Amino acid sequence: MLSLKSALAKPFAKRIYKRIQKWANNPIETQEKVFQELIAKAVSTRFGKDHDFVSINNHDDFVKRVPIRDYEGLKPYVESVVEGEENVLWPEKPIYFAKTSGTTSGAKYIPITKESMPSHVEAARNAILMYIHETGNSRFVNGKMIFLQGSPILKEQNGIQIGRLSGIVAHYVPKYLQKNRLPSWETNCIEDWETKVDAIVEETLPENMTVISGIPSWVQMYFEKLQQKTGKKVGDIFKNFNLFIFGGVNYEPYRAKFESLIGRSVDSIELYPASEGFFAFQDKQHEKGMLLQLNSGIFYEFVRADEFFNDNPKRITIKDVEIGVNYVMIISSNAGLWAYNIGDTVEFTSTNPYRVIVSGRIKHFISAFGEHVIGKEVEQAMEEAVKNTEIRISEFTVAPEINPEEGLPYHEWYIEFENEPEDFSAFAKQIDQSLQNQNTYYFDLIQGKVLQPLKITRVVKDGFQEYMKSVGKLGGQNKIPRLSNDRKIVEAIKALHLVK
Repeated sequence: MLSLKSALAKPFAKRIYKRIQKWANNPIETQEKVFQELIAKAVSTRFGKDHDFVSINNHDDFVKRVPIRDYEGLKPYVESVVEGEENVLWPEKPIYFAKTSGTTSGAKYIPITKESMPSHVEAARNAILMYIHETGNSRFVNGKMIFLQGSPILKEQNGIQIGRLSGIVAHYVPKYLQKNRLPSWETNCIEDWETKVDAIVEETLPENMTVISGIPSWVQMYFEKLQQKTGKKVGDIFKNFNLFIFGGVNYEPYRAKFESLIGRSVDSIELYPASEGFFAFQDKQHEKGMLLQLNSGIFYEFVRADEFFNDNPKRITIKDVEIGVNYVMIISSNAGLWAYNIGDTVEFTSTNPYRVIVSGRIKHFISAFGEHVIGKEVEQAMEEAVKNTEIRISEFTVAPEINPEEGLPYHEWYIEFENEPEDFSAFAKQIDQSLQNQNTYYFDLIQGKVLQPLKITRVVKDGFQEYMKSVGKLGGQNKIPRLSNDRKIVEAIKALHLVK
């Protein structure tokens, strides 16, 4: 029998679905309206005055006056805001800073304003409601839901609260979900990730868990600990668990391992949240890509990834994007970020409506030999190699080997297996062939005998977790880069004796 909460979810989902369809069916007008509102609102800020916002009427004007910047480029403005100055990037002060550990900039302080905060909460809620509307399944709202996230403890500086994005969002769980939500506040505040996961296992074991959410690599750790403790599959422990919500990384390389841990397949919803904004969520179970959030106070620009490092790359809006092209995504938002390079690359899978997949990071690629291999390509190669086999992958990363002791250079794949292939050379050959099929530069380098085919180095069980612990990035929103243009990560793994 449906509970009242479950019964009420369906009409609410229908209402939200109609609201989303309204802007999704009018994408160009929606984005134009967002653009005009952002410029008008920030015209009197210091950034707005420095960049002559008063004379910006259209996207061409904006491109002429506001260059693309990454965090380093915006840092002088952000530092003024951190020091307590008002009306710098956006009217008044932000209400939060989402603190992230940048790889090149040290700690980054990403502003969240009273205008931008609601979209962080609503997008996740809407993703679940769109799922309810599409599938008719609302029973899970009666069970317990868990989100593996950072600590909700915030610090204050000059009247602005500072914390991890997931910890900030924890303060905004709607009242009607608070009784259903795990872990408890006390457990969520545990800083040490392994201690925290152990506490979550104890807390959730007796509960009716129906929704589990988090970055796949850390949810995997939770599932493995559940299995170690009980000797049972996760699906047998939580018989009503049927929905996995994830973001941050591609789920496909983990899917086979997850289904093995759970004991059955479960529905999944992919989210695309970041400290800089909640950009997209999966709106259809059987469509590839996530619905780009065009009505959330974010104006999007795109630059072809293969032109991004040119002197003056062309910046386009959604009306000019093409399906299947790898773009660097640039955002301007009601958090006070302007022509800001978030570092992600995306690919459109549909333009009616606009849906994207995250194809990688503009800084995370291998082009040591001019091949420009990206995250999406290595993930797809791995996915194809394990498909319809018993091979299970826990984690992997790829790096170039430029000066091997003998033979030609190659790409080295560091892989932690759950189930190893019987024939390693056939497995490596299959991955290499897939990569050649996807990337013509890589194909030419292999065929032209500039590179030899990839080699696999096996990582010990839990080796990647040990590496993450060694660099202080175990748990939370942290994830292993799929590939690097240098050998820093793999050499550190080797130095810790985490390879077989």
